[in-house]
Amino acid sequence: MYINYHDLCPSPLSDFLEYSIAIKGRSEKTVNEYFLDLRTFYRFLVKRFKLSSHVENFDEIDISPVTLDVIKKIRITDLHSFIAYTDRERKNSNRTKARKMASLRSYFKYLHSIVNLIPENPALNLETPKSNSRLPVVLTLEESKKLLSATSGANEERDYAILMLFLNCGLRLSELISIDIDKIKGDTLTVIGKGNKERTIYLNDVCVKAIDDYLSVRPEPKPGHEKALFLSNRKTRFSQKGVQHMLDKYLKITGLTGKGYSPHKLRHTAATLMYQYGNVDIRALQEILGHESVSTTQIYTHLNKELLRDAVKQNPLNVIKEKP
Repeated sequence: MYINYHDLCPSPLSDFLEYSIAIKGRSEKTVNEYFLDLRTFYRFLVKRFKLSSHVENFDEIDISPVTLDVIKKIRITDLHSFIAYTDRERKNSNRTKARKMASLRSYFKYLHSIVNLIPENPALNLETPKSNSRLPVVLTLEESKKLLSATSGANEERDYAILMLFLNCGLRLSELISIDIDKIKGDTLTVIGKGNKERTIYLNDVCVKAIDDYLSVRPEPKPGHEKALFLSNRKTRFSQKGVQHMLDKYLKITGLTGKGYSPHKLRHTAATLMYQYGNVDIRALQEILGHESVSTTQIYTHLNKELLRDAVKQNPLNVIKEKP
């Protein structure tokens, strides 16, 4: 759904959001996050610079008083104060604060380097808070096999193909449900990932066979859904909720409920299995997963290091004996 940001916020913020969509090709979800983060920042500026007397309810503050002249006065200390505010008053996690800081960097880079509206970029040296990174939750190899073996019933071929693609190719849920039949060419699959970026997925033999087996029993779709690969029982494109419900059913059958597994965790599992067993280079894994930065992919190397540490600890010589 198209959002007219000029109706929601003043220029140049609205111009930046439109630029992010039209020129940079950012997804609607990403640009909406920019809008929400920067609207919060604008409301903070209204309070900080005392631009309005009506600031009792922060979430209702009118941001129209934040003009270009106000933005030109902003220094990095103001950005630090904003992040401190989100930490103290809004209890934002480090991850959420990091996202807000990324939004600020993108916005001020646009103002300074793209449209030359401000003489200096106050966000140039804005540091990202240390991430409380946690290793991703993944299925073991045996659990993955167990899950695949559990598929049954009227939609067995469809469900098996979906799980195969998740566990072998590391697709995002949004990418999987958006697959069109005409985007499959032999052992290649074209998907649209984050930021509307197109990438090619190479299918291994089991994925090709699973898709072929499903296509041989795929029902006749309803009008408007002819291209959709995966169909629901209503013969329309399978939804995200439908896939989640399907996965929950098989997790329950296999006794894997309560462990935090989800479609996104199947993506993590695929990446982990490729890195652990496939001798996949980290750059190749980045390409497969569609990560914009290799730093995002590095978490799978950290996971492997933990496994190696545990393996060393299992050494039978890992027994400390006191000297006589």
